[in-house]
Amino acid sequence: MPSLEEARNVARFLHALGGGASVRRKAAARELSRGDPLDANELVGHLISLARQGWEPATCVLSDFMAALAQEAEHIPHVGALRRLAHVQSLDTVADLFAQGPAKREMHPDAAARADANAFSQSLGHLKQQARLTRDPDTLSRLATVSNPSVLRNVLINPRLTEELVVRVAARRPARPEPLVEIWRSPRWSVRHAVRRALVFNPYLPPEVGAKIVPLLNTGDLRELISDNSVHASLREQASRLLAETPESLRSTRPGGTEAPRARVGHHGPD
Repeated sequence: MPSLEEARNVARFLHALGGGASVRRKAAARELSRGDPLDANELVGHLISLARQGWEPATCVLSDFMAALAQEAEHIPHVGALRRLAHVQSLDTVADLFAQGPAKREMHPDAAARADANAFSQSLGHLKQQARLTRDPDTLSRLATVSNPSVLRNVLINPRLTEELVVRVAARRPARPEPLVEIWRSPRWSVRHAVRRALVFNPYLPPEVGAKIVPLLNTGDLRELISDNSVHASLREQASRLLAETPESLRSTRPGGTEAPRARVGHHGPD
């Protein structure tokens, strides 16, 4: 089993690693693939604990491990057993990461398709190209409301896109889950604290995604999440456990889980 010091060494390694978010995410997946699933759970548990204690390297790299669990699952052996084994190991904060089931609220796909058809008459190919290339902020704002995830994927790489608009899209209700997941998968925008907040407080976000975001929030966000009955119950319970793991001295002073610590390291800024 990885010791606490070994987890610290892993955090230091990824924290110093250059190459962008995808490189760090894949490196995190490799670390989770070493040894057996019990080792992977222990490593993640140590990193969550270190991050809640306010240790900057763990706070910074935890998002890479959350992204690895969500986007590199096919490269992590026995990933399907992690949730069950985390319960066996009494690692509740790790088991929480594998929440399942539907979102608190759901928008029917037919309703989303009708809304898209009423708003846009162009072909999907045209919408995708326009989303990627338009320089007009009003056009970009309209395209950001399309429920087709391939259109939003192109919106998210448009250099004219602003954080304000991404936050509005992440908070939009009603919404289909697919565009929200696209925002979470974006290495450019998912590191932004305001974007994470908007996603995790959106009742249309699937809990399996929200559960990877909750450990990245600060203590104020956790308190707010616990008392918000509009979000999935599993996320409120997860927030409660994480808040309990945060030392009392840091509960009102340490913004654990924001992008701020990473921004102080040049090669760890948004990609």
